[in-house]
Amino acid sequence: MGMSKEQIIKEITDYLFVKCNIKKWNEVYVGIAKDPEKRLFNEHKVKRQGGIWIYRPANSSTCAREVEKTLTAQGADGGPGGGDDDTTYVYAYKKTTDTVNC
Repeated sequence: MGMSKEQIIKEITDYLFVKCNIKKWNEVYVGIAKDPEKRLFNEHKVKRQGGIWIYRPANSSTCAREVEKTLTAQGADGGPGGGDDDTTYVYAYKKTTDTVNC
C-alpha cells in the first residue's frame, strides 16, 4: 500500500534536510519511477553505499506526480512528464559529480 502525498513529502524532507543535513533543494534531484532502484543506481548512477538517496511508494501515479511537482517547485532538480500509470514511486537523491541528473 502506498503513502499519501503529505507522508512522502515529510519523509523525504526529514531524511534529506534533517538526517543528511542538506541545505537547499537545488542540491537534490527528484523524480518518479516504476522501478526506483534501477532508476537511481543504474540510470542516475547514485552510489547505493554512501550515496544520499530515498524512495517511497505513492498510493497512485497521480499522487507520485503531485509530490514530484511540489518538490521541484521548491527548487529540486527534475521535471514532470515521465512514466505511466504504473509509475508510483517517488525518489530523491543528493546530486554529486558522479550522478547523471536527467
